[in-house]
Amino acid sequence: MPASLLALGLLEGLVLFGAMYAGVALRFATFGPVEISAQIPVYPLYPKALVFSLTMLGIMVAMGLYQREYQQRVWHMARLMMSFVIGLAVIPMIFYVVPALFLGRGAFALAFLVAFIGVAVVRFVYLTVSSRSAIKRRVLVLGTGTRAAKISALESASGGRQGFKVIGYLPTQKGHHFVPRDKVLADRGPLCDIARKYEADEIVIGVRERRGGGLPIDDVLQCKVSGIPVVELSSFFERETGHVQLQSLNPSWMIFSDGFHQGLLRDVSKRSFDIVVSLLLLALTLPLMAVTALLIRLESPGPVLYRQERVGQGGRVFHVLKFRSMRADAEKDGQPQWAQQNDSRVTRVGGVIRKLRIDELPQIFNVLKGEMSFVGPRPERLFFVEQLARQISYYAFRHNVKPGITGWAQIRYPYGASVEDAIEKLQYDLYYVKNHTLFLDLVVLFQTAQVILFGKGAR
Repeated sequence: MPASLLALGLLEGLVLFGAMYAGVALRFATFGPVEISAQIPVYPLYPKALVFSLTMLGIMVAMGLYQREYQQRVWHMARLMMSFVIGLAVIPMIFYVVPALFLGRGAFALAFLVAFIGVAVVRFVYLTVSSRSAIKRRVLVLGTGTRAAKISALESASGGRQGFKVIGYLPTQKGHHFVPRDKVLADRGPLCDIARKYEADEIVIGVRERRGGGLPIDDVLQCKVSGIPVVELSSFFERETGHVQLQSLNPSWMIFSDGFHQGLLRDVSKRSFDIVVSLLLLALTLPLMAVTALLIRLESPGPVLYRQERVGQGGRVFHVLKFRSMRADAEKDGQPQWAQQNDSRVTRVGGVIRKLRIDELPQIFNVLKGEMSFVGPRPERLFFVEQLARQISYYAFRHNVKPGITGWAQIRYPYGASVEDAIEKLQYDLYYVKNHTLFLDLVVLFQTAQVILFGKGAR
């Protein structure tokens, strides 16, 4: 998680926590013990403040307010207002379910108002300050070839809103420069001296050919032991984009980099997470699933549930369960097809349930059976897996973990309906396989809400 977003979340959490105390102080004009009635004491206030701040932070995460990608300021603030509107509905429900957390309407209204103003001010300052070059990490790139050019492309695509600033590209060999010429440095001499001259915060290795003098190993090592961070291009992209870039990937980086950990503790915690979340979701959505099944049955002939072979962990094939969203004869010729935008095979009910991801709900039973996880790479059909594995390097590595109902790729990239889309999504799948933790699963779970709310990636 980027340090700037982590700092923003902590600061906003403090503002939300403090807003509860401020609201009570404004309502009763005192910081001492106060009772609304003999049955409902205001103090101790910290449990109410903690629940309030955690609930609001969870809603803000679900609304996509802690994403790496830049959003226009107006749209950003609109999502913030929507988060507080949702909070205004959710938090009183929590008070109703847990009476001990109840707070008087006047005090709660003032606390809510203080929280909104405080968070809005923090957000405005963050959006203003984060775009300034003075606080960005100063990056010196070693190399001017096609690999280094990808950093230039990333910087240009973000429009100056990324967390780094390239101060220059240092050529290591003669040849054509694929990076902006105005940023190619003509300096010669020890690499450490050049890095200090330009006040570089880190050096990124963007050299493809590293033998025959392509990479000045001694100079790079000297910088490393002198305290200047040295980062491989693959690690740089992983940190800045949240995916593993296939074009810069090589087996040695995968072998020696951190990640790809497995273990009993991780397996037990993930399985426990899957069971708890699946049972909760099943209890909440059973009425919705019953209505969906009825509507599917009424609209078109055919089964309500659709069973389809998918490839799971270790390449094992299992039958995934989904609500049928297409005509029963959608693949009457027996040839698997990618789903397309405005696919004519999709029924009217199917169009709605696919947009809202309701068609995925029966997969809860796949999770409870242990065939899937709640969070993981999307399970693909055997026909497409065999096809993609022949065309895309490292594709089989996505099967090192269980497939999921939702996943890092699903919330970060639109619906995949081609080989090119599969390549893009694989980069996010590999990031998840490499870095999956309970924390990342929670992030994906919360941010899946915005995918549903804003219809991202549905077909």
